[in-house]
Amino acid sequence: MKVINTIKMKNIFKLLFVLGLLTFNFSCDEVEYIELNSNANTELMLSLESVILEEDSQDNEILTANWTDPDYGFDAAASYKVLIDINNGDFSAPQVLPVGNSLEKTFTVGELNAKMLSLGLAPNEESVVSFKIQVTLSDYQEMFSNTVNLNVTPFSSLLDLSTNLGVVGSATAAGWGNPNIPDLPFYQTNIENEYVAYVSLKNGEIKFRSNNDWADNWGDDGNDGTLDPYGANILVTAGDYKITVNFDNLTWSMEEFTWGLVGSATTNGWDGPDMKLYYNSYQDDFKTVVSLNDGEVKFRFNNDWTLNYGDSGADGSLEIGGDNIVVSAGHYLVTMSLNTLTYTLEPMDVWGLVGSATANGWDGPNDKFIPDFGINEGYYYINGAVLNDGEIKVRQNDAWGVNYGDDGNDGSMELNGANIPVSAGTYNIALNFSVSPPTISINQW
Repeated sequence: MKVINTIKMKNIFKLLFVLGLLTFNFSCDEVEYIELNSNANTELMLSLESVILEEDSQDNEILTANWTDPDYGFDAAASYKVLIDINNGDFSAPQVLPVGNSLEKTFTVGELNAKMLSLGLAPNEESVVSFKIQVTLSDYQEMFSNTVNLNVTPFSSLLDLSTNLGVVGSATAAGWGNPNIPDLPFYQTNIENEYVAYVSLKNGEIKFRSNNDWADNWGDDGNDGTLDPYGANILVTAGDYKITVNFDNLTWSMEEFTWGLVGSATTNGWDGPDMKLYYNSYQDDFKTVVSLNDGEVKFRFNNDWTLNYGDSGADGSLEIGGDNIVVSAGHYLVTMSLNTLTYTLEPMDVWGLVGSATANGWDGPNDKFIPDFGINEGYYYINGAVLNDGEIKVRQNDAWGVNYGDDGNDGSMELNGANIPVSAGTYNIALNFSVSPPTISINQW
């Protein structure tokens, strides 16, 4: 600590930390002027210069980033984040990994690969990415380390479970056919010629068809669970369902189906309704984006306690009826895998819909957009948004620091732009942040 001057004053302490131009005044018996050590630079190092990531080694540790904790000139309780961006990127939208007060971060193959794909790197091609450390000393003072590059070849962890089969009908968003909205998709299962769809339906009717076309379609003439080519429409009531079709035995079935997050940390508490998770066909798991309070959560099926999962060892594994999962307030991408009985809660910035047309008005909490879990980096969706007559905007993290409107009401969004007018109805809304300026599309059911 470098003391430049000391002035005695009765019953008054004034302490000045020169962190840039920031000044704090406190009651004290003397004034101390303390200067940040000009040599307080955090130096980042990576354990490797080049890595090739392989799918068969996802759980293996592959790379360690470590950095120095310099003498700041005073007793600083610094916290750190690892930032990763494409080479020559400006770190305006990096992948971010908070690590608290730790001075290192070790990546597994799977973890590093996921970050590379999230940056838009092409699988099986060598690319260069940049790492640096963000150092937070206070709410008002941040520093950054040097930048270190890494040559990396990621692998594709995305599954292709797509089919040409879909659900169509008055109970769906597209109705009996809409060129702007595809049929609700079926996905492959591990049983040959059996397919599954996870859908949200309204009161109405449905059928199944191929290629968004009526040349091949199936209904149920007897409403007995038998698939009949060109058969009768199937009557359904509003709800969330899992639909299974089997073309070997020409059968179909539909069951109520949702997985959700419930608990004191959620908006609706332990009574629900739960925060819904959405099927991710690219990794055969369930995901959602949420804003949580300090508290606890669990996963449960169909908004009911008959089947629920917790984490008895706080180790990321799920056990039926297990312990509550303790979480801190923040915004998260939540992943639940029923194949491996594991889960993650990954901190991230989230986009939400806010406004007089939404259920929670201009104060929020916002209706959260779900990021594209596949190959469309920068795309976000809300399907089935129920809106009133009014106005909407898009904002980040339930706050007004970053918000978008539409000055020309032309689908092109502007920072701090005009409110977007909407009429009462149910909508599919998509954001595209992969272009500049970003765009919004609003399609009514």
